[in-house]
Amino acid sequence: MPRPLTLLLVRHGQSEWNAAGLMQGQTPHVPLTDLGHAQAAGAARELAALRPGALVSSDLRRAVQTAEHCARATRLPVHTTPALREQGYGVLEGRPSRELWDVVDWTDPHWAAPGGESLAELHSRVGAYLAELSAEPPADVVALVTHGDTIRAAQAVAAGLGPDAMPAVTPHNGTVTCLELAL
Repeated sequence: MPRPLTLLLVRHGQSEWNAAGLMQGQTPHVPLTDLGHAQAAGAARELAALRPGALVSSDLRRAVQTAEHCARATRLPVHTTPALREQGYGVLEGRPSRELWDVVDWTDPHWAAPGGESLAELHSRVGAYLAELSAEPPADVVALVTHGDTIRAAQAVAAGLGPDAMPAVTPHNGTVTCLELAL
């Protein structure tokens, strides 16, 4: 009988660029705001009640700062990986998000900005990481601190959907989303 692997996907707290309405992507240095730290602390309390056995984070600063709150609440060490990074937006990173509606082809999962990553590439990266995690899970319940588009890709992978069918709704900053993966 296959046993499920429970993933607790934590979206990082509000970052300075979230607050400013800037496209972040894989820009590494963006820290959390005071509100973001409060959101991360709230997510950490929720996470601790769910009793994960392992804690893995994107290596981008806003996720690591959120994971540090989670580590204090769960007493688990944080392991980081670039596999959990946000979708890369290349040359568009740092630009106001509202300007991108006329630039980004949101309907094409294979479209990517110069130097960036398409939704199909994000989906593939996340799918490969989840397959690796499923093959050798560090615990039955694993917390993954990550980013909005990465969570949407994980939801699609877990549901057996491709990059063209990723959920349209991005979880809010500082929330915990539960997924079950069959092993």
